[in-house]
Amino acid sequence: MSLGTIVLVILILLLIGVLPIFPHARGWGFAPSGLISTVLIVVLILVLLDKL
Repeated sequence: MSLGTIVLVILILLLIGVLPIFPHARGWGFAPSGLISTVLIVVLILVLLDKL
């Protein structure tokens, strides 16, 4: 597995963890998931362009 794939999997797991459907994340709102989603999109683009 390449480094890009590992980073992508970790970011997807982080995105699932910060969704406000879990009890520990209800008070956070959508800010953490929005930030992680933005980072995920950037990393996904870098992986698809073979820059990472």
